Amino acid sequence: MNKSLILTLLLTSLTATVHAEGNDDEGFKQPLASLKFLRQAQGAAVFNQATLELLDVQDPWESANRRLYHFNQRVDERVLLPVVKGYRFFVPNLVRQGVTNIFSNLSDVSHLTNSVLQLKGKRSLKTSGRLLINTTVGLAGLWDPAAKLGLQQEIEDFGQTLGFYGVDQGPYLILPVLGPSNVRDAGGRAVDFTVGESINFLNVPETSNEHREITALKIVNEREVTEFRYGQMNSPFEYEKLRYVFSRARELQVLD
Repeated sequence: MNKSLILTLLLTSLTATVHAEGNDDEGFKQPLASLKFLRQAQGAAVFNQATLELLDVQDPWESANRRLYHFNQRVDERVLLPVVKGYRFFVPNLVRQGVTNIFSNLSDVSHLTNSVLQLKGKRSLKTSGRLLINTTVGLAGLWDPAAKLGLQQEIEDFGQTLGFYGVDQGPYLILPVLGPSNVRDAGGRAVDFTVGESINFLNVPETSNEHREITALKIVNEREVTEFRYGQMNSPFEYEKLRYVFSRARELQVLD
């Protein structure tokens, strides 16, 4: 039989089979037939719109938040970062690490309180162990021997505690200097601060009220250990991306 005739018969048979199978909805034998393609320009617009919708977070005060965001950026670039740069230049790394350890040890008081409130027994025992070891062997937190023993810091704040009991984040909120937050976590910060002042661990809070330079050192230290820098995302949508990352991160921390 002629080869061209055989090829024609095969193609005819294949076409008939494909049409028959195309009617089999259950089998879904022709997936490409159901695809719809967008024109290039239209596709780009739809993609951009979908991307921004993905980053969408409840932000009814966006206009005010953006102004505060840019205010924080100017304060950070013109005041905080130059101070941090000078701090790093004049203060040896070993001393700076000691300062970081001391403030980290103090923050464990709040972490322990919130772990207990969230009924996290194992985490509460772990944080208690850190406080005991670092406050004694670590010389009031100057060193962190607990970490070398496998007791890593477990961060828990009152915002997470509220989330643990079902309180919603609420609208996104930019706090002056402090940066990204939300209604729930802003209230949580106030509670954590009040608890720290009330417990007055190692008499540091009371001493800080008399010596404001300790509070200033705490602010400089916190900015030094925070890796985020404005503009590092190299994107015109940095505000949206930071808002999304912060909000999702807080959701995960509550579930942790």
